[in-house]
Amino acid sequence: HIRRKLMSSPLSKDLRAKYNVRSLPIRRDDEVIICRGHFHDREGKVTQVYRKKWRIHIERVTRDKANGQTVPIGIHPSKVMITKIKMDKDRKALLDRKNRSTKKGKYTEKDTA
Repeated sequence: HIRRKLMSSPLSKDLRAKYNVRSLPIRRDDEVIICRGHFHDREGKVTQVYRKKWRIHIERVTRDKANGQTVPIGIHPSKVMITKIKMDKDRKALLDRKNRSTKKGKYTEKDTA
């Protein structure tokens, strides 16, 4: 859907250097660090991507309700940074597609010479 792309998170510096990609749509088992807000500098795994509310839920980022029930706190994906990517073949293809360093196009340098 459209929200998947809009709910993207920036990659950490080392991942950005590795893949030459700035940001990715967030996914369920990605590991993130929260950069903004009350919970900043908290790390954890994404437990749920709640597209309807534009939020993600992260493990151990919860609060206790008055009746003792714990509820996850929604964090906006633009306010977290991906530190570890859950890899599969589609994610790999996406990274290869978004890779900034590879030259794309029909002609190679051999053809132009």
